[in-house]
Amino acid sequence: MLPNTITLPVDVLNNGTTVNKVYTRFDELINQSVYNGPNHSAAARENLNFYRTLNKRVGNSFGVIRTEQKLTRDFSVPAVDGTDVSQPAILRLVSSFPVGLSDAQKLELRQTILALLDNALMVNVHAGEY
Repeated sequence: MLPNTITLPVDVLNNGTTVNKVYTRFDELINQSVYNGPNHSAAARENLNFYRTLNKRVGNSFGVIRTEQKLTRDFSVPAVDGTDVSQPAILRLVSSFPVGLSDAQKLELRQTILALLDNALMVNVHAGEY
């Protein structure tokens, strides 16, 4: 089971200085945990969700374990008519690892995806410019 609170040191400005963001467990369901973040309110969401799908044997394979982490946060953005509207920004991280993959192999994949997320070109990718 995941802990009741998760503290993430977030480098908000990508300048080497981190700020702790604390996420507190809101709900626990079968194969899903929901946390509320520091900006969560009745009017605006900030949720961190964890999902898992356990492996199923397929033929001679032990199958794969799938996990997903999803961050949802509502922001006020300009609308077409000149007013502002609240809309969610969503970031998902999905993994599918075959049973038996070593911790070192998982760590290398994790470090590679972190390097991708930290790469400046991701600003363009997230803007749909590719």
